[in-house]
Amino acid sequence: MSEMVYYDLKKAAKMTPSLPVQVARELGRRIVAGTFEPGTLIDDENKLAERYQVSRVVIRDAVKILVGKGLLDVRRGIGTKVRPRDQWVLWDDDVLAWHITAPANPQFLRQLMDIRLAFEPKASRWAAERATDKDIVEIESAILKMEAEKGSIEKFIVADAMFHKAVLHAAHNEFLTAMEGVIYSALLVSVKITNQDPRENEDSIPFHREVFEAIAARDGKKAEELTEVLLRDACERLDKEFDQ
Repeated sequence: MSEMVYYDLKKAAKMTPSLPVQVARELGRRIVAGTFEPGTLIDDENKLAERYQVSRVVIRDAVKILVGKGLLDVRRGIGTKVRPRDQWVLWDDDVLAWHITAPANPQFLRQLMDIRLAFEPKASRWAAERATDKDIVEIESAILKMEAEKGSIEKFIVADAMFHKAVLHAAHNEFLTAMEGVIYSALLVSVKITNQDPRENEDSIPFHREVFEAIAARDGKKAEELTEVLLRDACERLDKEFDQ
């Protein structure tokens, strides 16, 4: 699963990234993947400039980007060090996207699912209480897209993400809407683990349709309960895969 799917879901600008951004992404992917471990020094400016065939100014700007995301710490006379994971800006879109192509990190994914369990059931309740007619149509459209794309892993998971996005937006809470990146990252990372066979896609559609029907019926309590069931099922399937 490509991290570009994440950027597409977030509707990120399609402009070609600058050289510092490109280098920052290359280094960021390696940090998130564990190639550069927390507490270790990365190569100096000269070596990085030679490796990526760019100027030292580009390297400095790339490092500044990663410092801003909490991944790197620059100390004069010491060098540039990878910061501990608990100091990373984990809500950052790039950091979430870079986890998609990195080796699966069970602890990170379980923490993402914890966040989803904490907020998405409430979002479904509020969607049932606050959704406009247009919101209801958007949620149903995502369900229909899931049904149409059940034979494809990537297209199905995009439709799945659009369903959860539509529910979040229907809750009409700006803080929840701002969390959609967590959902995309969790879905796109977990699909590599649990959705190896597209035939399994069909099993999750009834769960999503039940949530939609509860929202459409304005039954907030049922929508909240069904969303929790849906997410706990996903957690159980992940745990089974991690325990193998």
